[in-house]
Parts: sequence; structure tokens; C-alpha cells
Amino acid sequence: MKQKIEELIRQAVNTLKNQGDLAQDIAPQIVIERTRDAQHGDFASNLALMLAKPAKANPRQLAEKIIAALPEDAAITKVELAGPGFINFFVNPNAQYQIIKQIHEQGPGFGLSQIGVGKKVQVEFVSANPTGPLHVGHGRGAAYGSVLADLLAAVGFEVHREYYVNDAGRQMDILATSIWLRYLEECGEVLPFPSNAYRGDYVRDIARDIHQNAGNDYRRPAALVQEEIPADEPQGGDKEAHIDALIARAKTLLGGNLYRDFFQIGLNNILGDIKDDLHEFGVDYQQWFSERQLMDDGSVEKALDRLRAGNHLYEKDGALWFASSQLGDEKDRVVVRENGQYTYFASDIAYHHNKLERGFDQVIDIWGADHHGYIPRVRAAILALGADAEKLKVLLVQFATLYRGEEKVQMSTRSGEFVTLRQLRNEVGKDAARFFYVMRRSEQHMDFDLQLATSRSNENPVFYVQYAYARVCSVLRQLDEKGWQRDIDLGMDNLPQLVESHELALLATLARYPEMLAKAALQYEPHQIVMYVRELAMDFHTYYNAHPFLVEDAVLRNARLNLVCAVKQVLANGLRLLNITSPEVM
Repeated sequence: MKQKIEELIRQAVNTLKNQGDLAQDIAPQIVIERTRDAQHGDFASNLALMLAKPAKANPRQLAEKIIAALPEDAAITKVELAGPGFINFFVNPNAQYQIIKQIHEQGPGFGLSQIGVGKKVQVEFVSANPTGPLHVGHGRGAAYGSVLADLLAAVGFEVHREYYVNDAGRQMDILATSIWLRYLEECGEVLPFPSNAYRGDYVRDIARDIHQNAGNDYRRPAALVQEEIPADEPQGGDKEAHIDALIARAKTLLGGNLYRDFFQIGLNNILGDIKDDLHEFGVDYQQWFSERQLMDDGSVEKALDRLRAGNHLYEKDGALWFASSQLGDEKDRVVVRENGQYTYFASDIAYHHNKLERGFDQVIDIWGADHHGYIPRVRAAILALGADAEKLKVLLVQFATLYRGEEKVQMSTRSGEFVTLRQLRNEVGKDAARFFYVMRRSEQHMDFDLQLATSRSNENPVFYVQYAYARVCSVLRQLDEKGWQRDIDLGMDNLPQLVESHELALLATLARYPEMLAKAALQYEPHQIVMYVRELAMDFHTYYNAHPFLVEDAVLRNARLNLVCAVKQVLANGLRLLNITSPEVM
């Protein structure tokens, strides 16, 4: 109905332009809102107030002209002028029943639109370092990013889903060295394990596989490994200097090729695990973009040359700095260290340069909330590269906190004491995990209640919504058991029989689905889908408990069946966008 009213107003505006009451270059954004008070109609527009200044007209007088120019439509019974220039629309009560016919005709396509047609959007999300399995903290970004991408696609955007693989740099060297040290233990060498190394069981598993396949080929004496290495933190030293020295020693003792074996085996093993994990969680990508690719093809140097040409780089203390403070950042940033190595930020500059060169109209980065301070420096880099910083949208996701009873579960990829996303999925299921992760705004803190997520009760929101779908399926099975046939046409011809308050509430909720999708997509708020399906499920359960559907009166029965089947379809559409199943039996 909102779309219909928008079109009627658009026709009225064109009429006023042809009459000379409005300038031809005026291109208004027509906004239709639902009224809060039924006395003021069903929908309202403030268009006259918005156009008053550019049209150099009194808003009330302009509203009167818009009303006079509105085409007649059977769906609108009355249009009123209110206040300083609001236009209120009263909808024909019979028009509300058209939503059932529309849902029946469009099926899975109901609610989809072409708002973003012709625009390319890249959504980059998760992008966790491939140094260990994904944990429950990563799961929220995965669920949020995948639903957002699907939501944008549902309203017409061309969406490219991407994972940025940090397969270069110090963290990967720490991983490779951690695996080698565990391998040496498998060979029988005895040496202290660094406090700053990766300590999870997965590191031991990879090292054990290498030893089984290669025997002692990579073995080096522990004495040589430990010779003149700076003390670790537990011995009163610097843990960073200690691990860096061990990395250098591993490269020296193994040589470049053999060291690369540990680097690549660790990367392939963990990245493969991440890909499998995300796929089973309902998350897939068009591209896994390698950071090393940026190094190997000269993209990092190309981006730095671009900054250098714009006088945005300078040397200080042997390092190369980006003057990001001149472009909104709190301080300047190092892009090349004293030892000649690129920083992570240098790679990020090159990556965003690459994104912009690929022609995306919008680049969406989904980061953990702890990366908030990183936003100004990336925006500064985009500006320095000569691009429009507004093309970048950074959305922050708070990590979820997992509880077992009253005990908070600690997560650390170094200590190895963490709950993986796979463990969570195995315990509560993909559906519950995804639903809970998207249930709140991404920037809001979230406590994940394992006990609630696995309960089969109305307090469990995902169970409550899926049960509404299953209940409709049960009604249809009961229809067959009674030997009755559903007559869709008879029901459609008699939809005005649906006059109960619960039925009218359902009609209103169903009619909001398309506008909810558009709003959720444009505001990057997938949680609106969750809120909507919960509301629709609640309206249905209330209706189910108040009125029988399989009544003797065939006219009323089929009208009600058409209504509940419309509910079933919209629930399925919403759950499909969340990548959550619609079970027929529960």
C-alpha cells in the first residue's frame, strides 16, 4: 500500500509540474509513514513541508494542490490535510485483503524489490587471521555479514561477498614457528614452549601430521634452537623479542624452502578448516582474497607510490610514515618499518585501493568493535588515494559472550582455551546460533544463553518462530485427515469474511513485510528481520489459540486457510533470508 500511495503522489507531483505549479527540476524524495493514531488515517506524507522551500510556497497551500492533483483510486477512501501541511491517507478496508492475494501470487518473491538495482556492493566480513579455528566471537560477525549480504541482494543490489585472508606478516610467522616447535617435541626434542606462541591442540595436531608424513626431516637439535635466544616473559624477559628471535632462528636453521613448508601447511590446514566451518554455518563467499597477493603483484608498493605522489608519505627514524593526521586520523601511521617490512596497515591501504579499483559503488567492512579506532586511518588512506571516503561503510560487531551456567567462558587463540564456532554449532544447532547472533543490533553487547538456545519452549525465540510455521503445516495435514480440500479461489473471493481483530492484526503485519525488508537493508540492520518474524509468529499463535481454522463453514474455512498460508509463506521468506530452516514438524 505504501508503494501505491507513493505512486499516486508521484503522479500528482508530475501533474503540478505540467501545470507550472512546481519547477521541472524538482525531484522530491517521497516518504510515506504509517500513522500512530487511526483518527489521522492509515498513512501520512510530509511532502508538502519538504517541498515548500524549493517551491517557494506555503506548505498548507501546496498540500491542498497535491491533494487536488491526486488520481482517484479505489484503495483510498479519503485524503485529508492536517497540521502545517501533512497529507493523511485513509485506506479502503477491503484493500487490506489484497495482501493475501499478493503473497499467494508472488510466493518466495514476496517482499523482494529493485531498490538497489544497478549498484555493486562488496561486503567483507569475518576475515579472521588463519592462525586458529573460528571461535564463538567470530560467529556473530559471520551471521551478521551473511544475512546483511543476502538482505542487500533481496532488494536488488549486486552483492560480492569477500573474506580477506591475512596470509602474510608476523602472526603467520608465529603460527609457523609454533607448529615447528611442536614438531620438534614430536621428534623427541625437549625445549620450553614460548608464552607468546599459539598453544591450542590444533597446533599439536598439525605438527603430529607433519611428523607422521616427514619423519625427522625437519628436526634440529633443541640446543641450536635455544642458543642465545632472549629470555621469555616468565623468565623476566620480553615475550615479543623472544618469539621474534625464535622465528628468525627457525628461518635460519630450516632455510627458506623448509620454513615455507611449515608456513604453508599451517595456512592450508587452518584456512581449509575455516572454509568448511563457515560453509556448514551457512556462510559462503565469492572470493577469498589473499594478502600475499598484494605483496607478490606489487599492489602494496603501487598504493604507497600513489600516496607518495600526493605528498602523503615522509621518512622519520628510518621508517616510512603516512601523514594520516592531516586527513582526520589522530596521529600519523608507519607503513614501512625500519627493517624495510610493510606494516599491516600498508597492506590494508593496498587492499582498499584494490576494492575501489574494482568499481564497487559501496564497500562495506564488518569489523569487531575493538577495531573502532582503525576507522579514521582507513578513511584517511582512501582520501589520500583520491577516492570518495563515503564509499566506505564500516559496521562494527560486538563479540558475543558465552555463558555456561554462571561461568563465563574465556576465549584466547593463543592459550587454546576457547569454544569454537563448530562446537557451538554442534551444541545448539546452526538455526539457533544464527538466530541468536542476529537477534540484536550488531553494535549491542550480547550474552549467548546456551540453555535457552537449546530449549523447546516458547521462551526460545527461534523455536517460537519455527513452531508457528510448523503449526500451519499441521493445520494443513489435519485438513487432509478430515477429507476436506482447500479451495483457494473460494477463500480469495471471501476474504472480507476475515473481520476478527486477530485476523486484521495479521493482515497489517503481513503488509509491513516489504517495507521492513527495504528499511532493514538500507539501514544495515538484519535484526529487523528477526524482530518481524517474532512479531508475525506471535500474532499467528494468538490467532491460533483464539479461533479454529477448520470450521464447518467452507467459505470462512477457506478464507482463514488462505490467511494462515500467507503467514506460512512470509515466515518461510523471512527465515530463508536468515538462512534458517522452516521445519514442517516439531
